Amino acid sequence: MELRNISTFLKVAGTQNISKAADQLGYSQSAVTVQIRQLEKELGTQLFERIGKRITLTERGVEFTTYANEIMKLTNQALTFANAEREMEGTLRIGGVESVSTAILPEIIHCFHKQYPKIKFVLKSGTTEELMEMARQNEIDLLYTLDRKICKSEWKCAAEKEDKIVFVTCYRQEKNHHRMVPIEELIQKPFILTEMGAAYQYELERLLAGYGLEVIPILETGNTDTIIQLLKQGMGYSFLPEFTVKDALEQKTLQQVYTNLPQVVMYSQLFYHHSKWVTPQMQKFTELVAAR
Repeated sequence: MELRNISTFLKVAGTQNISKAADQLGYSQSAVTVQIRQLEKELGTQLFERIGKRITLTERGVEFTTYANEIMKLTNQALTFANAEREMEGTLRIGGVESVSTAILPEIIHCFHKQYPKIKFVLKSGTTEELMEMARQNEIDLLYTLDRKICKSEWKCAAEKEDKIVFVTCYRQEKNHHRMVPIEELIQKPFILTEMGAAYQYELERLLAGYGLEVIPILETGNTDTIIQLLKQGMGYSFLPEFTVKDALEQKTLQQVYTNLPQVVMYSQLFYHHSKWVTPQMQKFTELVAAR
């Protein structure tokens, strides 16, 4: 059984596209097809179903990804054990939702870079759904989301943390910092919200709908840093992940606004696709995130 064929199998499984896999591997499409057929012949089972231009894993193919990943992991360890003292090199491609990309990833990447300065980073942003599709197409190695808790066999969760979403405003805006503001009163304030696509905004809209209410923002932007700066200048109120405003709350440039709406909780989760071969740099990065 050739390692090249197993590597090609994992690439096709990740992209679900012969053409894309061939481009990423630097092979012709016919070469990729031959390698897959050789592997299927050796294993005595069909690994992919081919319907038109789409290619998907069979049940046996899904099962084989576990073995293929383990084979490639052990192969990589065998190839690198003699160079254990050498600095880790390579590329790490990470995708994150906007709030995570601006408030969490910079510190983690900085810490990682200090330990492994020869690792090159490629960062991409998008919604959870967009990032998942990028991972399926093998355009990113890891995706860092802030969403409802995701538990699906397609994804391996490497790290998870519960995060509160809170109402905030300029520190001097509310004189009584601990006053419970009725939600009916709060939504009459000028709001600056994230653009559609953030899971926590969908959850806010769902909760408000249960009260027969709706918030109409004076501004929508996908950049949480912009929202925070406008709030500090007294422009209005917002609904943001607590980790994005943690420093501002501690420095008393922003304050939390308490209301009778149920507490919204999301989960920041670091995933990789179940068919993805976990590289050493992926492993070290997930360990760093899990420790935060």
